[in-house]
This record gives sequence, C-alpha cells and structure tokens, in this order.
Amino acid sequence: MRYEQDPDRTRLDPYPAAEPPLPRDPAASRMPEPPPVSARRTSGPYEDEIVEEEGVANPDYRRIRTVNIVCTAITVICALFAVVLGVHIVLVLGNANMSNGFASFVDGWASGITLGLTGLFTPGNAKLATLLNEGLAAILWLVIGGVLTYLIRRMAMPGPRRMQRYRRVVR
Repeated sequence: MRYEQDPDRTRLDPYPAAEPPLPRDPAASRMPEPPPVSARRTSGPYEDEIVEEEGVANPDYRRIRTVNIVCTAITVICALFAVVLGVHIVLVLGNANMSNGFASFVDGWASGITLGLTGLFTPGNAKLATLLNEGLAAILWLVIGGVLTYLIRRMAMPGPRRMQRYRRVVR
C-alpha cells in the first residue's frame, strides 16, 4: 500500500486522489486551504468493503451520567463550604476589618455553614476558638461530601454483574 502525505503533513492518506490538487494563490483568499479529499477507489481488493462499527451499547448511560452530575455538584458545594470556612479562619487570624464588605459577607456566610459547631471548643483566645470550631466544620464538610458521593455512587451505579448488550452497526 502506498501512502502519500498531505502538504501540511498532518495525516497520512491511504487512498490518495488521482491527481494532486492545483496550487492556489495564497493572496487570493484569506481562508485557510481545506485539506485534500481522497478520491473513491473504483477497483482493487477493497471494492466490496462494508464499513462496520462495533461497540457495546450501554443501557445505563443516562443513569450513570445523572449520578456523575449529582456527585460532582455535591463535591463542588461541600468543597465551596470548606473554602469559605477556611477563608473566614484566615480573616479572623489576620485581624481583618469585619466592617469591610467582603469580610462581612464571608463572616455571614460562615456563620450559616458551621454545622452548629460554633461553641464546641471554648479556649480563652477567640482566634483559637474560631480556628478549632470552623476548622473542624470545614473538615466535616469535606468528609460529608466524600461520604455522600461514595454512598450515591455505590447505591445508584449499575453493578459489575450486569450483562452488556452487544450492538453491531453496518453503514
């Protein structure tokens, strides 16, 4: 079998055209030149060839996709809550001005997602209390997200014993 390369050297063409394309004037148009198209073979050992695509048809594709989307959303939300709590810890440890718009927004949001752990640890230092309470809440959000996605995938995904249907497409 003889292979010819395209002028742009991007692919090999096993069935090259009968005659090479005529060179175009590059100044005639600003559009890039389309890649050459192979001519159909009219004779040879492959003239009666039928193109076949083979693959496994997965009947659970939509369910798998939905489960993946739901698990991704849960992971993103839980990670976002953990990041907000982490930013609030940094703002408190750095003595940020809580009357600032950003700091008050983060403070208000962090107070709503602490999972009720605000007064769990009560050391003498307020910064240490914030670090312990909100740090534990951030870790718990990451654990909650991981456990939820594990359980959802475990319960909703198809098992490995499921039979796959085989489909052959002839074109």
